[in-house]
Parts: sequence; structure tokens; C-alpha cells
Amino acid sequence: MVATPFSVEDAAPSSLPQSAPYKGGLHRNVSGLGHAASNGFVKWTSLVQPNYAAVLHGVNDMRFEEFPLASTLKEGSVRIEIKAVGICGSDVHYWKRGKIADFVVREPMVIGHESAGVVVEIGPGVRDLVVGDRVAIEPGVPCWTNRASREGRYNLCPDIKFFATPPVHGSLANFIDHPAEFCFKLPEGVSFEEGAMCEPLSVGIHACRRGKVEPGKNVVILGAGPIGLMTLAAAKSFGATSLAITDISPQNIALAKTMGATEAYCHPRTATPQEIADHLKKMLSPFGPEIVIDCVGFESTVQTAIRSCCMGGKVVVVGMGQDNMTLPMSTVGVHELDVLGCFRYANTYPLCLSLLANKKIDVLPLVTHRLGFTEEEVVKGFDTALRSAETKAIKVMFNL
Repeated sequence: MVATPFSVEDAAPSSLPQSAPYKGGLHRNVSGLGHAASNGFVKWTSLVQPNYAAVLHGVNDMRFEEFPLASTLKEGSVRIEIKAVGICGSDVHYWKRGKIADFVVREPMVIGHESAGVVVEIGPGVRDLVVGDRVAIEPGVPCWTNRASREGRYNLCPDIKFFATPPVHGSLANFIDHPAEFCFKLPEGVSFEEGAMCEPLSVGIHACRRGKVEPGKNVVILGAGPIGLMTLAAAKSFGATSLAITDISPQNIALAKTMGATEAYCHPRTATPQEIADHLKKMLSPFGPEIVIDCVGFESTVQTAIRSCCMGGKVVVVGMGQDNMTLPMSTVGVHELDVLGCFRYANTYPLCLSLLANKKIDVLPLVTHRLGFTEEEVVKGFDTALRSAETKAIKVMFNL
């Protein structure tokens, strides 16, 4: 059998003659040598070692292998030495299932999209960055040729190239190349880990913008995972008056309370959507939640959001846990609820960095596990994230 990151067997697949088995389940590929050369603008010779990456080849088939970069940089791009990468639930999902919705892993793909690093080479046409700049890396690059992009909603660009979304390579590697316009300088005092956390924080900020969170509003967040907690932090920074959050994990609920939740409900797994909704209405009486942000995205949680939201309120669906579901649409109509989709984010990184630099948001309490970047640690990191119920992991961070 082909060894997986958590298999007790080690066997190199016959279809990959250049891969040697590595104890622990990852396969080191020795077929390529990453290197960099001068691009004619900035001399740079520090990438003399191979460029290693965590490469997903298919379901349960993650490999630690050399990943070559181009010898020259494209117009407007920079080369970045990666310093911090967080594991997202989508990374684990691709690894265990090979797909999310219509995005299917059909060829090897570098995993990872929450990242920050140091600029080590400048491509032609780059004017706003220099070698040595520390940057947070926004992972989605639109084509800029469609209406959504031109209107500023580039997250809806149908041709966007987003890290670790098949077939686009991600950022869990020693070095990557990326357009300079999507690399944002880290303010003094903001760490690489905080820069990497701008990615999940951006999701929370976009959700709050979609829901029009502002001072005086009562907000409920369903789910206290990394995205739910970042949405909580964003809503607090936006001035929400009351902030309630729900989850089934006592650990996550406890953390949410330290991050500013005014109300928190750790409900049993057996609780029905109506039971949870009734509890939320009592928590935020007399009017109930004006804005409900669902960071889970299952039928039961969307039902909870709709049933708990006050008349004329807004339901923002962030989580993508389930494709098709049955919902109380009569309630949506009679209560004139606005049910809003929320996909990734756009124009959020400058605000993220400002909030971090001014200590308005603290993202580091979410980082529960830290690892380096070796074969063994990639195995351990993904195993830890997968078994979060046992390991109590919220955010697993690689420090390269």
C-alpha cells in the first residue's frame, strides 16, 4: 500500500520510482532542485539549498519534496522566504478527501495558504518592496479583467488563483514567488505568525463587513473554531455592543470569553437548532440577535441562524460544511431576513495589519501548537490538526 502521513507502514509507490520511503509516511522526492538566479535587477544568491515543500499528491498522500522555482521572476513579482504558515481546515480537508466542492486535487499541489515571510528577490517592475521587507501574503490573485474585480470584489473573480486551491500551488515551502501587490509590509512589532494569521482574520473582517457589524448591534457567531474566533475578534473591533458565540467545545468557548465574547453557549451535540435558537434569543433579549454569522455551514447551524435572528436581521453564511440543505424559508420571508453569502475576502489585509499593529486584536492565543518544517514535523502538524478534538488544537503553525 502507499504510505499515508499516518500509516504505520512505509512503502514507496511503484508509480513513483524517484521517491524513497520515509519513516512516518512522507516521501522525499529527489527529482528536482530549487534554485534562484539574478533577475537582472537585484542580485540574490542566498537560495543555494533545495527548496522543500509539503506537496499533496492525492487523498492521504502528502510528501515532503524538493520543489523547483523558476530561475527568473515574472514582472511585478517577488521571491519570498517563508517564515510562518498556519494549517487551515481546508488544507486538512484536501488531504483527507482530495476535494472541496468543485475544487479537486488532480495533480500534485503544494499545500498551505496562511503565510508570511521575508522578501529575498525583487522582480522587474516592483517599486514598493525591497529585499529584506517582512510581508504578510494575501493568497488570492485575481485576473483583474472581469466586472467583479473591477468593482473591487476581486474575491469573486472566476479566474482567481488562490494558494492551495487546485491546481494552484500553496505556500508551505521554504520559498515561493508571488505578485508584489499582494504582499503587505508587516508593521514594526507585528510578528510573522501574526502576519500569517491575517488570512483567517480577513475572513472574519469580510464577514463583519457583509453583515454590517457596527456599534450598537447584537451579534451572534455560530462556531468557535479559528474562523469563528477571528470573526469574534473582528466584530469586537467593529464595535458590536453584544457578542454571543456558540460551540460544542468547552476549550474553545473558554478562549472566546477571554477574547471578548459577552455571552457564550457551549451546547450539547444533541441540541436541536430550535433549542439553540431559543437559548440565543434569551441571551440577547429583548430583541435577540440582529446579525448572526454562521462559521460552520451545516444545515443545522444555518437553521439555527435563521430561527434565532430577529425580524429584519441579517444572517451571514461563512462556513461551507454542507452543499445542499433544507431551510425554513418561510421564516426568512416573513421575518424579512437578509441571508448573505460570504466567500473569502477582499481588501482586508491593510485593516488586519492596522488592527494588529495597534493592538486592537490579539490573534496569537489561537496558536496552540508550533512546529518547525521537517518531514517529521509536517506529519505531526497535520496529524495534530486532524485530531483537534483529542489534541485540543485550534491553530497549528509551522515556523520555517
